[in-house]
Amino acid sequence: MADKQMYQSCEYANANVKGPVLVVLPGKIKSNNATFIQRITANNIADYGELELGKANFRVLERSQLGPLLNELTLAANMGNAAGLRKFKKGKFKTTKWLVEFDILKAEKVAHVNHGFDGRALGSILGSLVGGTEGRVSNTAMGSIKTDDSAGIWIIGMRYKVMNASTSEQVTTGYFEDKMELGKQGTSILGVSGSQAGGVTLDAMVQRLVQQAVADLDRKK
Repeated sequence: MADKQMYQSCEYANANVKGPVLVVLPGKIKSNNATFIQRITANNIADYGELELGKANFRVLERSQLGPLLNELTLAANMGNAAGLRKFKKGKFKTTKWLVEFDILKAEKVAHVNHGFDGRALGSILGSLVGGTEGRVSNTAMGSIKTDDSAGIWIIGMRYKVMNASTSEQVTTGYFEDKMELGKQGTSILGVSGSQAGGVTLDAMVQRLVQQAVADLDRKK
């Protein structure tokens, strides 16, 4: 299960072709799901985007180099403010032609299943049928058995868009969805209990969606 959570590398078909200079803007998370918002931030997604675009041989300018200019740039791009973008196109950023943004448009827990077993009722019946010491032992042993299984399914959708760094015109876009299943099992018998959980985490899910988006951009070089 731990292996599933580790970084899974993606091989990009055109990684040998050098891509253009670009800047990854912090995207928008349009889900109201509190669990998702607590675990994933726009900067998390932008970090994954920079990592994967770099692996695909795009020339990515670090957001940390932009400093306070990043907020102004993001605002200008989202508002379509070409004059604000032209201020950005100076100095070492003058060769930057493209802005890339990864947005979460959907993050929903679409299904949840829970079932379990509690042995107390069955133990009580068995104890009354057997009677005596054996009945009490059977009642205690059977009553101690408890199991609980639960599973939830998430659907997460991500959009990427590429904008002209001078005009904020959107030049290409794409959308990808994927499904994540997270399950948990618990058992308790005679005071001994154990549980395990498995599945892909939200972080890993978002990263894999970023990889799909970058693979699509890589094909469009």
